[in-house]
Amino acid sequence: MAISLVQKYNVPGPRYTSYPTVPYWDEQSFSTAKWKESFVKSFTESNATEGISLYIHLPFCESLCTFCGCHKRITKRHDVEDKYIQAVLKEWDLYCDALPETPLIKEIHLGGGTPTFFSPANLELLLLGIFKRAQRADNYEFSFEGHPNNTTRAHLQKLYDLGFRRVSFGVQDYNERVQKAIHREQPFHNVAKVTFWAKEIGYTSISHDLVFGLPFQRLKDVVDTIEKTKSLAPHRLAFYSYAHVPWIKGNGQRGFKDEDVPKDQKKRQLYEVGKMILQKNGFHEIGMDHFAIESDSMYESFKQGKLHRNFMGYTSSKTQLMIGLGVSSISDSWYAFAQNEKTLEDYYARLDNNELPVFKGHLLTEEDLIIRRHILNLMCRFETSWTPETNFPEIEQVIDQLQEMENDDLVKIENNTIFVTEKGKPFVRNICMAFDLRLKRKAPQTQLFSMTI
Repeated sequence: MAISLVQKYNVPGPRYTSYPTVPYWDEQSFSTAKWKESFVKSFTESNATEGISLYIHLPFCESLCTFCGCHKRITKRHDVEDKYIQAVLKEWDLYCDALPETPLIKEIHLGGGTPTFFSPANLELLLLGIFKRAQRADNYEFSFEGHPNNTTRAHLQKLYDLGFRRVSFGVQDYNERVQKAIHREQPFHNVAKVTFWAKEIGYTSISHDLVFGLPFQRLKDVVDTIEKTKSLAPHRLAFYSYAHVPWIKGNGQRGFKDEDVPKDQKKRQLYEVGKMILQKNGFHEIGMDHFAIESDSMYESFKQGKLHRNFMGYTSSKTQLMIGLGVSSISDSWYAFAQNEKTLEDYYARLDNNELPVFKGHLLTEEDLIIRRHILNLMCRFETSWTPETNFPEIEQVIDQLQEMENDDLVKIENNTIFVTEKGKPFVRNICMAFDLRLKRKAPQTQLFSMTI
């Protein structure tokens, strides 16, 4: 990749887990009552045919990883588990009480924080409480995030018995200096152990999460990490760009100096070499930062044009309604977004008052829905087309803005369709920004997003 392209396009930009992105939500027109109307409408339209998705945020961690941008609570006290589970189940009851019929669950994802902070018995208690008010859809997919240092065989077996078949393990990098800098010290044999356990038990999709651009990380570290990862033969990989945003996350991302973090061309080289090795070993690029082998359901979804992206990241199927349970979780009815209270104290207080713990959100306009579809197409299929139904007045301005990217061979524009080229895939966030009308109309006065490259 030419260094001039990195210099040219390395700007702050969203990762587009939603459109509009959270800083551009119109909170003035939103209310909990309107959110309730929206999710009931979405449920009525889609429950019988698609089912719903549940994201459950389990926020506790025993130690702070300084690369992490998630909402978490650091504690070694495991007596916090009981109260939190009861709160999540109460929130679920409030949703179920508002729905006109029994929900059909297509997807569950346990995220965090550290879901395996919770004991196997407490995870069972949580999930049986969820199932008490719901039915499982055909071909349901349940997944969770496991920390290699504290995921036990009992965790894996219990969740497998409850229907989970997919697990992702956070690896990041195997270099000890890098691990120490990000406060995530875990030896290779811990990752190997949980991966082998998952395979023995019968998990059909095992993912490893790797990160490039970490402090002190060198090219040989990325190569070594991928070689070790390859030896464990996971089914899919996330190869994320480290988002260095200490101005947002505060001291949690100040365990090292800014100059210790690889930038620009050095950082991009980590990705390009890593991607080359992955592709040589049977991993196909299926979306921004994501790779899968051909037998994995995510690859099949990508090939069939069914890949979807939401606040859980990439998913192999789409449900119109995704309900987020737990502190800081974000829900999506397709017509609206709603985020829960970000602190445990506020989350518990709202539930004590028998209220949905939503504190902000956004009602999508007709324009938002059209732009959202284009951005989803680009993120999930690397192409988008405009028809009379998906056209909008500014489309010509968008095409004009993309002309320079076409000159740089990042996109190809023909017959009312934009195709992201192989060369353009690392710049897909920049390409999506051309469609982001809200970002164009109100450029941020301070840096809100991580760098795109």
